[in-house]
Amino acid sequence: MKTLLLLAGFGLFAFASCKPADSPQAVVTPPTPISVTPAAAVTYSFGTTPLWQDEFSYTGLPDSTKWGYDVGGSGWGNHELEYYTKNLKNAHVENGILSIEALRENVGSQRYSSARLVTKGKGEWLYGRYEIRAKLPEGRGTWPAIWMLASKQTYGTQYWPDNGEIDIMEHVGYDPTVVHGSMHTKTFNFTINTQKTATQRVNTALTAFHTYALEWDPDKIKFIIDEDVYLEVARESNWNWDRWPFDQKFHLLLNLAVGGDWGGAKGVDDSIFPCKMEVDYVRVYPLVKK
Repeated sequence: MKTLLLLAGFGLFAFASCKPADSPQAVVTPPTPISVTPAAAVTYSFGTTPLWQDEFSYTGLPDSTKWGYDVGGSGWGNHELEYYTKNLKNAHVENGILSIEALRENVGSQRYSSARLVTKGKGEWLYGRYEIRAKLPEGRGTWPAIWMLASKQTYGTQYWPDNGEIDIMEHVGYDPTVVHGSMHTKTFNFTINTQKTATQRVNTALTAFHTYALEWDPDKIKFIIDEDVYLEVARESNWNWDRWPFDQKFHLLLNLAVGGDWGGAKGVDDSIFPCKMEVDYVRVYPLVKK
């Protein structure tokens, strides 16, 4: 979650990413590393027509042909306090906006409910430009994220971090004007304080919509807010899967967590509920090789 070329390491609490709790553990034999054409030899751009999108021009539950749900209250590997549901009250579309809403209510063993939407099995991509226009929730204890995970376990002995994670946008409510972007792999991840990460100040993140974007090609990944590139990670020629597993299909996740190792590092203010992350649109543009 779930931030040019600031690749500093931050503390564990500062970047406790939204890794899945129940990741598969089967041993997978890594494929032979692919050869990478130097970035200078190839120019990439992105199409102008989305190959996948949701403009939220309907009412009710999120479009089931595009979105599924992660459901449960396991803590999701980060000691989170919410129970993710499929309920309309936690994820609903109205007036052209998707709202992912956290409520103060007891569900299962948890004190809060929320939603975690995923495109796995419905929208999965290798490379491209991803644009999500969103307004973030207000309040101490919130932890919204717009992020991506590999759609299957291709590398290593663990799904996470061996197969990578891309955090397009992460935010914690106790630090309201700062947005984070991060990349995690087996070699670069928050558990060993080596993640590739940077932050951007967005003074109106809670009161206005901003476009959080990612540009991903075979040679590099760029993190962008309102067309301002604030983090770029370029693949080096000797990087294999443990540093760069980003040559396989990934899917999108949108969620609003409550508490957790990072989001709850300064407690949870119960007076903020209900609170929500609002999404105006999600658009995925294809990679074009020149």
